[in-house]
Amino acid sequence: MGHCASPDHDDVSVYDSTLILEYLEERYPEPPLFPRDITERVRCRQLEAAADEIFFPNVWELIAEVFYKPDPAQRDTARVEKAQAALAAQYERLDVALTGREFLCQAFTVADIAYFLTVMFATSLGTPPAPQHQNVAAWTARVGSRPSVGREIEGMTAASQRV
Repeated sequence: MGHCASPDHDDVSVYDSTLILEYLEERYPEPPLFPRDITERVRCRQLEAAADEIFFPNVWELIAEVFYKPDPAQRDTARVEKAQAALAAQYERLDVALTGREFLCQAFTVADIAYFLTVMFATSLGTPPAPQHQNVAAWTARVGSRPSVGREIEGMTAASQRV
């Protein structure tokens, strides 16, 4: 999903959101982005991978058809509807996964970051979670209220307005 360059520290460019998150965890271990418990850490890694490999590809479909084709008449409506249906199914799974949980893992982790960004991108492309996904709505509010996330949202919003 992204790219991170850190010339101030390590003279390294890191590509791929998973690798960026792992780099940040190792470079800045506090606060942790991965659970310390091995079982929860594996679960967290699986959730982050699912966000990238299962959830986000549907957003790519919307990027291709909505973002790059601002004129609705030029869009492949079947492709858009298929992506929206797949996202709705993912929102349902996410809602169930969040039942009784404050975050996807025991604390705020890379899994929350990956899913939150994907939900944000899908929402900006006209496919937000449905109103019945109350666990997703509450979780989105919790994650979005974190100061670090708020700063990133502000930066992403400013960058999108320049496009």
